[in-house]
Amino acid sequence: MKICVAQTKPVTGNITANIKNHLALIELAISKSAKVIVFPELSLTGYEPSLAKSIATKKEDVRLKVFQNISDSKKITIGVGMPLKASKGVTISMLIFQPKQPSQVYSKGHLHADELPYFISGDNSLMLQLNSQKIALAICYEISIPEHSEKAFQNEAEIYIASVAKFKSGINKAKTELANIAKRYSINVLMANSIGMADRAECAGKTAAWNKNGEMICELDEVNEGLLIFDTTTQTTEKYLL
Repeated sequence: MKICVAQTKPVTGNITANIKNHLALIELAISKSAKVIVFPELSLTGYEPSLAKSIATKKEDVRLKVFQNISDSKKITIGVGMPLKASKGVTISMLIFQPKQPSQVYSKGHLHADELPYFISGDNSLMLQLNSQKIALAICYEISIPEHSEKAFQNEAEIYIASVAKFKSGINKAKTELANIAKRYSINVLMANSIGMADRAECAGKTAAWNKNGEMICELDEVNEGLLIFDTTTQTTEKYLL
């Protein structure tokens, strides 16, 4: 099975423009026979905590139906980042669209201190299962919480996908953490990161994949949008820059 992580350059707060960009990358992933594609943290709005309350939406937002339609027609699982309204605030969430299934939500359960004024913790218990393979999800800061990856291991995850918005100041630490997770639990790890400006800082890109020994096997650059595709059967990777 081919699993894809996308590297995007969000247009700040412009959901319509970002949906268009996502669809182009999804079509590219489909053309390369990917069965799963996961986008960076808050990919549909950009990582902008101060704007999140004003642009947050519900998972039933009609603008998002296009992802369910393409999932149904092309038989691909899609994970996109979006701030979602909850009863007591706004969550940093990933909407999951799978063929002929109701959409699901994975929300960031462990928040960084800087995020607490803008977001609330959400339900991060969702795990994907495709072709008998279990895929654990993580959103950014969660990769630094040992209990998060330990839970994924206890739940027999074979793949760990981190959707992040890492700046240049923090990318090396994130890469070390993800390499350690791969080695500690002997699982494949993928990371989807953004490029461009977000929250007054520059995102670092460097979307990457690690093997079960914790060795990086593929990495995108820091300036181009693109895709990294990992084949779970052959343990090989492909990358495509836009």
